Amino acid sequence: MSAPLRILHAHSTFSLGGKEARAVRLMNAFGDAARHTIISSMPGQMSARGAIDHDIDVAFPDDAPPLAGRPGLRRLFALARYMKGFDLVLSYNWGAFDAVMARYLFGKGRGLPPLIHHEDGFNEDEAEGLKTRRNLYRRLGLSAAYRLVVPSRRLEGIARTAWGQPAARIARIANGIPVARFAHAPEEGAIPGFTPRPGEIVIGTVAGLRAVKNLPRLVRAFAAMKTMNTRLVIVGEGPECERIAAEARRLGVADRVLLPGFLADPARYIGAFDIFALSSDSEQFPISLIEAMAAGLPAVATTVGDIADMVAGDNQPLLVAPADEAAFTAALDSLAQRPDLRRAIGRANREKAASDYEENRMIACYAALYGEAVGDRWALRPRAA
Repeated sequence: MSAPLRILHAHSTFSLGGKEARAVRLMNAFGDAARHTIISSMPGQMSARGAIDHDIDVAFPDDAPPLAGRPGLRRLFALARYMKGFDLVLSYNWGAFDAVMARYLFGKGRGLPPLIHHEDGFNEDEAEGLKTRRNLYRRLGLSAAYRLVVPSRRLEGIARTAWGQPAARIARIANGIPVARFAHAPEEGAIPGFTPRPGEIVIGTVAGLRAVKNLPRLVRAFAAMKTMNTRLVIVGEGPECERIAAEARRLGVADRVLLPGFLADPARYIGAFDIFALSSDSEQFPISLIEAMAAGLPAVATTVGDIADMVAGDNQPLLVAPADEAAFTAALDSLAQRPDLRRAIGRANREKAASDYEENRMIACYAALYGEAVGDRWALRPRAA
């Protein structure tokens, strides 16, 4: 048996959001075929480590060169030198892009391993428009990457145009989940402080509480609904928590808005929702939406990223422009008042999730790409579920 593949993961943050959950699922799937080392530009945010299987060989070193800070040549050289101890480097999003620049500046002729960069979308600082300087860095740095991985068609187009990447360097791999796990009924008590009320319609979302998710918009749309026997559940953690709660208080709906914080394993609770809502200013291929679809939920969402292509055709009329809060409210009301419509759209979404977003297909694509990057020295195959 060959030695495990040594993989360095360079993350912008390792809190358990969608992209981190995907990275953890891949680590768990590869089992003992790989050894993992994880560094982050925000070392204090490591909540995703709890989702890694106990038998996975993973390290969180405290002596690695910092990913964040002034992009001086000395620090970037130290990063490049650190990479030499690995067989493959995986970097994730702009917050970890110094790893890409380190390889670009110091990789030639130094025996550095191949680097694959993953881009999943943008935070609020680029939600309204890409930054020229960052585009330049991406054009330069990605020229030294083995591949750039993106989940959405929209991001693939940005990579081709704004970042100047040739089609051969870009791999588009759609996000996937273990669809069958979401078909089960939600677990009682899985959402702290939540007890279903007779006849109540539960609108829910799962998101990082960050400005780009624009959850105060969701609170406003919820508060404006004509249907009164409703509750809004916002699962997640982040710096916008108090702002969201303040908006609920301002609009007089705080008693019907629940913010339980971060909850692991959405398959345990997302089925407690009747309607899934996504109010973001920017998304690409949100995993939370796939999870909601797999649980058989209809979705009201903003028309950002690839969302219109992700949902079933029956769900597309419920997608609205980000700025049109009245339309968002009307879509929520139309579902709240029509249980038959919720069921029909939910079935269509579940069927699409099962046919297009099964996790095993995603894992096979990543295994093939990573294996191609390191050559024939390792057989990187997912272990049986």
